[in-house]
Amino acid sequence: MLIFPAIDLREGRVVRLTHGDYGQQTTYAMTPVEAAMEFERAGAEWIHVVDLDGAKAGEPKNLEAIQAIASAVQIPIQVGGGLRSRESILQVIEAGATRVILGSRIAADLSWAATTLTEFGERIVAGIDARDGMVAVSGWTETSSVSAESLARALTELGARRFVFTDIARDGALTGPNFEALDTFIAAAGVPVIASGGVSNLADILALRQTAAEGVIIGKALYEGRFTLSQALVGS
Repeated sequence: MLIFPAIDLREGRVVRLTHGDYGQQTTYAMTPVEAAMEFERAGAEWIHVVDLDGAKAGEPKNLEAIQAIASAVQIPIQVGGGLRSRESILQVIEAGATRVILGSRIAADLSWAATTLTEFGERIVAGIDARDGMVAVSGWTETSSVSAESLARALTELGARRFVFTDIARDGALTGPNFEALDTFIAAAGVPVIASGGVSNLADILALRQTAAEGVIIGKALYEGRFTLSQALVGS
């Protein structure tokens, strides 16, 4: 199972939110480049980057930091947050992203999703963020009336090749993943799924390895020193 250490960006700094709440932010002293280089040295094969400002604004806002991260490491990065147009996707790819994560726009516009998935193929990861099983959009500030599973099925039919599934209630809370929701989502998606949200200890990672998830994104637990990335990677 792949381990994706996360770098969440706000105003160019490394931060973490609790439950996706912009009012519950922890800011860390290390720079995005320092975090990325540390993860690479520890053995990461990928880095997961989120532009939190972009997620709220609907367009990339941390391109300089994204480019700095991509330039500083040899491993690939995947980037999400505010990518709601072809132009934004190209901007992030040009900044150095190997894959881009699309959420709000593909949830709201399946026609655009189909066109975009056809054009960019494997470089697109469909990001589905769920609150109580329903899809959340616009930087998690709005909850739709569409279930995560039904959207996953629709996007797979349109050509989605990979998903990131986040349970917002667990994100940044260090309370453990929502395994029931994850298993249900993986069954609905039918393609590789990367889990996100809630990992608090090594036991959580061991349990995730027993699921069908392709990988897991880990953020706050690493920054809070619950375990090291090297420990997480053992046996992954």
